[in-house]
Amino acid sequence: MARDVGMSATRKAHSLRRQLWWWLVALHLAAMALTALFSYQAYGRIIGIFMDEQMRLVADSYAGGSRSRKLQPLAGQKALATGAFVVQIWSADGSMLLASSWPALGLPLQEEAGFSTVEWRTDGDARWRVYTVPGDDAQQQSAEPRPRVQVVQSASFRQQRATHRALLESLPIVLLLPVSLLVLWLIVAAGSRSLRVVAREVAAQDERNPAGLPVARVPEEIGPLVVAFNSLLARLRGALATQRRFVQDAAHELRTPITAIGLQVENLRGLIPPGEAAQRFEQLEAGVTRAAHLTEQLLRLSREDTPSLGNAAAMPEGADTDLAAVLRESVGQLMPLADRRRIDVGFEGPAGVRVPVPAAELRSIFDNLIDNAIRYAPEGSVVDVRLLHGVPGQPVVVEVLDGGPGIPGELVGRVFDRFFRVPGAPAGGSGLGLAIAQSVGLRHGLHIELRNREDGPGLAAQVRLGGAPVGGWALG
Repeated sequence: MARDVGMSATRKAHSLRRQLWWWLVALHLAAMALTALFSYQAYGRIIGIFMDEQMRLVADSYAGGSRSRKLQPLAGQKALATGAFVVQIWSADGSMLLASSWPALGLPLQEEAGFSTVEWRTDGDARWRVYTVPGDDAQQQSAEPRPRVQVVQSASFRQQRATHRALLESLPIVLLLPVSLLVLWLIVAAGSRSLRVVAREVAAQDERNPAGLPVARVPEEIGPLVVAFNSLLARLRGALATQRRFVQDAAHELRTPITAIGLQVENLRGLIPPGEAAQRFEQLEAGVTRAAHLTEQLLRLSREDTPSLGNAAAMPEGADTDLAAVLRESVGQLMPLADRRRIDVGFEGPAGVRVPVPAAELRSIFDNLIDNAIRYAPEGSVVDVRLLHGVPGQPVVVEVLDGGPGIPGELVGRVFDRFFRVPGAPAGGSGLGLAIAQSVGLRHGLHIELRNREDGPGLAAQVRLGGAPVGGWALG
């Protein structure tokens, strides 16, 4: 279920920068369309008024007789391409075309004087703007009847000029689009820098004692998010503190009666007769021993989880520990358990290897790893502890090898979970040893790897001191 939720959240994740980019592109396209539409209408109106006035002046000039009725021929394509005026001179009664600068046009005389738009297909053009000047009605007393003049211009030419002008007006917006996207990228990058700082501070939080995030350095828009996150961290600190207090109190309260029970069981050992009663007594003694071990592990885990105990007090400045001496102490302390199971525990490694980690912290790791190896190894087998120190500057490596059953591949990722025990594991373990080792390793930047051995049955636990990412864990 949690995996499905995580996958769903991944699918829904989106880039804020990409979203802003698309919105900016849409805004530019909308602005370009509105600018082109406004320019088309405005310039179309301006061009129409200007051209209409020119047509009226030309028509009045020919109608007044100030110009000869001999018109200069006009090519049809020129009239279409350049918007040249086509002049038609008709008789006063409109019955005869006296002259035309483009006879092939064939546009008839319009009955109504003034401006009009006529549908008339010629050479691919179907719309024409026409201005007609009346004849004798405008000059009744003249000796010579006043002709009727009609000036024609391609309406498509006007439309093309308006469209061309509108596109020119929209061109700056198109050219500004890449610049705007670049500026947006820089602005978002600068704004997200503070988010990356917050992300680094969140990643650097101590999981045992998460601290609040500073609000002063974040943008105002994400300030409420940081405040809400700090509130969540405060509740989380309270919950963790309550959990630690409960574990500590429970372990302390249990240790005294369990210790007393263990002493009483030890005192009863000599009073138990052989036979079935002795077997039941051994089971009882093993259960009491396991309960005492679990209590001690809980106390140790609570100390590791408590910042004041597991961090400040256990990490003195300038720590310089002889690693070989620590490993020998761990092996020596666990020899009674190894002797009971007839396990041959061997140690090999050079002396004088020193590491900047407190001895108590290293003992916490190696005690648990060696203890696990002894418990899981078959009786009569061998557990090897090796200290490998190669070229200066390279990480120091400690290996703990056993001949046990190993860990199924599908369960390797869970061995550091608290209270997790591999199914079929022998009794006596608490499921907390590797969790404690993990807590210490994360605090000191140690790299711990568990893998099944390739040279035979068993498990290989490897600890690298230095040369690994801080808090890096590899399970394989």
